[in-house]
Amino acid sequence: MGRRLDSAQGAVVQRYNHRTMAVRTTSWLSLPSLLRTLVAHGQLAWRLLRDPGVPTLIKVLPLAAVLYLVSPIDGVPDFLPVLGQLDDLGVLLLALQSFLKLCPDHIVAFHRSAMAAGRPFAPASASGGTSRASHDIIDVEFSRDDHRR
Repeated sequence: MGRRLDSAQGAVVQRYNHRTMAVRTTSWLSLPSLLRTLVAHGQLAWRLLRDPGVPTLIKVLPLAAVLYLVSPIDGVPDFLPVLGQLDDLGVLLLALQSFLKLCPDHIVAFHRSAMAAGRPFAPASASGGTSRASHDIIDVEFSRDDHRR
């Protein structure tokens, strides 16, 4: 019976209870929505990592974050009860968000719509999307003129 309205960025969710006419506002940090967001961003990042239209230099960012997670060298040591794990989670979330922002917009939009439609992975350039690399190709024919003056 409740209606759910998401803001443009998904930062605030309001739930209306029609019986009590009360509004309950929850943050995007609530556990179920945070987990759904993390899983969706992780799936999108995995698709973008496999897409050849995303520059290789940008693909290094999430891989560096994973290396930081498995590395014994940490900003905050993991043996501290909560802070060590929060440090790792913060680095992973920052790298994931930065990776998604740095990827070409048309490729991100292609993969978001493909995920929403339930389509399996296919590179954006091979599926009718245009990659930037396809615009950089110049097809020319060279001929050599052997007439010397």
